[in-house]
Amino acid sequence: MMKIYHNPRCSKSRQGLAILKDSKVTFDTVEYLKNPISKEELTNIIKLLGIKPIDLVRKNEAIWKENYKGKELSDDDIIEAMVSNPKLIERPIVVHNGKAVIGRPPEIIKTLL
Repeated sequence: MMKIYHNPRCSKSRQGLAILKDSKVTFDTVEYLKNPISKEELTNIIKLLGIKPIDLVRKNEAIWKENYKGKELSDDDIIEAMVSNPKLIERPIVVHNGKAVIGRPPEIIKTLL
């Protein structure tokens, strides 16, 4: 089952959601600000993306700048920061068939269709 981790307030996330709707595929929408992602699930998403946890962080968010920027953080610390502050998670993320992409630009989502 295809899944999109979505923030309705984000224009790129809305564009990504529109791509999925237009493609007529069946998918689940996870509004991760309302239904936070567990540490285990986020760790799995990062593995599917094939990136380091820091590469999934929105570094321009005030929460990051005020609480984490410039500190020496382990991968686990960074994942904990995103679980505790879901606004820090880059979006949208689409997961399908053991693969995942960050929809920036949103068109990259089409590679999973």
